Amino acid sequence: MAGPGHMRGIAKPKDTKKTFARLFAYLRDYPVQLLVIVCSLILSSGAAVFGTYMLKPLFNSIAALFAQGASSMLPMLGSVLALAAIYALGALGTFLGNRLLLNVSTGILEKVRRQMFAKLQKLPLRYFDSRTHGEIMSRFSNDTDTLREMLSQGIPQLLTSSITIIGVIVMMLLLSPVLLLVVFVVFLLMLFVIKGIGGRSAVYFKQRQEALAAANGYVEEMIEGQREVKVFCHEDAVREEFGLLSETLRRASTSAMTFAMILMPIMGNLSYVLYAATAAIGAGMTIAGLLDIGTIAAFLQYTRQFTNPLTQISQQFNGILNALAGAERIFELIDEQPEVDEGSVTLTYAEKNADGTLRECDHYTGVWAWKCPDADGFRLVELLGDVRFHDVTFAYEEGHDVLKNVTLYAKPGQKIAFVGSTGAGKTTITNLINRFYDVQQGRITYDGIDVRDIKKDDLRRSLSMVLQDTHLFTGTVRDNIRYGNLHATEEQIVRAAKLANADSFIRHLPQGYDTVLTADGVNLSQGQRQLIAIARAAVENAPVLILDEATSSIDTRTEGLIEQGMDQLMAGRTVFVIAHRLSTVRNANAIMVLEHGEIIERGDHDDLIAQQGKYYQLYMGMFELS
Repeated sequence: MAGPGHMRGIAKPKDTKKTFARLFAYLRDYPVQLLVIVCSLILSSGAAVFGTYMLKPLFNSIAALFAQGASSMLPMLGSVLALAAIYALGALGTFLGNRLLLNVSTGILEKVRRQMFAKLQKLPLRYFDSRTHGEIMSRFSNDTDTLREMLSQGIPQLLTSSITIIGVIVMMLLLSPVLLLVVFVVFLLMLFVIKGIGGRSAVYFKQRQEALAAANGYVEEMIEGQREVKVFCHEDAVREEFGLLSETLRRASTSAMTFAMILMPIMGNLSYVLYAATAAIGAGMTIAGLLDIGTIAAFLQYTRQFTNPLTQISQQFNGILNALAGAERIFELIDEQPEVDEGSVTLTYAEKNADGTLRECDHYTGVWAWKCPDADGFRLVELLGDVRFHDVTFAYEEGHDVLKNVTLYAKPGQKIAFVGSTGAGKTTITNLINRFYDVQQGRITYDGIDVRDIKKDDLRRSLSMVLQDTHLFTGTVRDNIRYGNLHATEEQIVRAAKLANADSFIRHLPQGYDTVLTADGVNLSQGQRQLIAIARAAVENAPVLILDEATSSIDTRTEGLIEQGMDQLMAGRTVFVIAHRLSTVRNANAIMVLEHGEIIERGDHDDLIAQQGKYYQLYMGMFELS
C-alpha cells in the first residue's frame, strides 16, 4: 500500500534554460508556421502600439476643434479611420497567429505523447515495479496538460507582451524621454518583485506536481484494490492515509497559489502608482508648455500598455514555471534508460534437409531455429527448448539475494515444476528466462546459447506465458485470444479455445467470440478470464511454455476438465510450472522445491515422496504453502 512515506523526495528545480531549449527543439518541425506566427504577433502588437500613437493627432485635432473653432472635422475623421484600419490589421494578425499556434501546440503535444508512450514500451519491468501506475499516468495527464497551457497560452502571451513592451518603450522615448525615466524607475521595482516572488513560486509548483502524482497513484491503487479494502474493512485506514496525501497536496498547492495570487495585485497597484506619477508630472509639463495634450494622452495610454503586458507576463510566469516542472517530469520519462539488449542471435523459420541439417526458409514448417552470427555469416541451431541454469545468483536489490547459486536443467519436452513458499524465488526464475531481469552471477542457456546473446524480442517469441494475474484488453474475446498470435486464423483461435476448455462458455456469451470485454473483462469470472489467457498462450504455439499459477483461479472441477487439453498443449514442449496446488505437478518430470532462493529438493513426485522431506510434508498437509 502506497503511503506518504513512499512519496518521492522533493527534487530541487532543474535547469530551466535547458528545459526551455529542449521544448523549443520541437519547434523545428514547424519553420513556416513559426515565421507566420511571429509576423502575426508583430503585426498584432505593432497595431496596438501604433494605434495608441495615433491618439496624439486625434486628441490634438479635437483640442484644435474646440480651442480654435476649426471649421473642418476632416483631420479628426482621418485619425479615426486610421485607427480603425490599424486595429483591423491587429485583429487579423491575432486571429491568424492564434490559429496557427493551435496547430503547432497540438502537434508538439502529439509528438511528446508518442515519445512517452514509445518509451514505455521499451522500459524494463523494473521501472514499472518501482512506481505506481497513477504516478506514470500523471505524466500523461497532468503534466502534458500544463505543457499544453504553456504552449497555447503562456508562450504566445509572453512573446506578444515582450513585443508590446519593446514597441511601447520606443514610442515613449519618441514622445517624452523625461516621462520615460519615471517609467523605468517603477519598471525596475516591478522586476524586483517578479524575481523575488517568482523564484519562491517555482519551488512550490514543483512540489505541487509531485504531490499530485503521489495522490493520483494512491487513488488508482485503491480503486484497483477496492475489493480487498472492503473485505478487510480498511475503508477508514485508507481514507486516513489519503487524507495525509491530500493534506500534503493542499499545502503545496496553497503555497504555490499564494505566491501566484499575490503577484497580480502587487503588479496592479504598482501600475496605478506609475499612472498617477506620469499623469502628475505630465500635467505639470503640459501646463509649462513642454508637452501638448495629445502627447500626454498618448503617453498615459502607453503606461497602461506598458504595465498590462508586465502584469500578463507575471500571470503567465507561474503557469510557465508549473509547465516547466511538468516538462521536466515528462523528459525524465523520455530519458529513462530502455531495456539493454545486446543480443545478436535471432529466431527464424527453418526446415530440415535430407541429411538432418537445417536451412532457413520464409514460412513456418514446424521447425524453429536460432540464427547465430559467426565468422562464416551465421549458423542455425534448432530450437528444442533445452533451458539450463548454471550457478545463477540474482537480487532485485543489491545485498538481498532472491536466488542463490541455482543450477537446474529442463530438457526438451520436459515438464519442470517449482513449489515453495511465497518469496522463495519461483516467479523470479521465470522472469529470468524471459529476460525481464538479467542475472548478476552465473548464466542461463537456451539450446546451449546464453540468453543474453539472444535478442529479447526473439527470445520472448519462443516463450508462451500464462500468469496468475490475468490481464484482458478492451476488445472482443477473439481479439484477446489472437493477442498471442496476431496472424492467427479463425480456425486456430477456436482450436486454442477448445484446447483450454474455453470454447463452451465463450459461445454462451451474448455475442460469442464477438463479445466485447471492457475493464479487464469485468463481465467474466476470474476463472473464465484465466481460461482465455490459456487459450491466448495456446494460439501462440511457442516451444516453451511457462505457467505461473495458471490454474489458481479455476475450480477443481474445471481444472479436471481442462487437464487433458493442457496435456495436449504441453505435449512436445518444455514447460515450467509454478503451482500452489501440488496435485497439478504430480506428473512433472522434475519438481524443484525452493526455500529462501535455494533448491533444497529435486526429483519427480515419487522420488520426493520417498525422501519424506519438505515436499512430502507439504503433500501430506503437514505444512502449507504460504
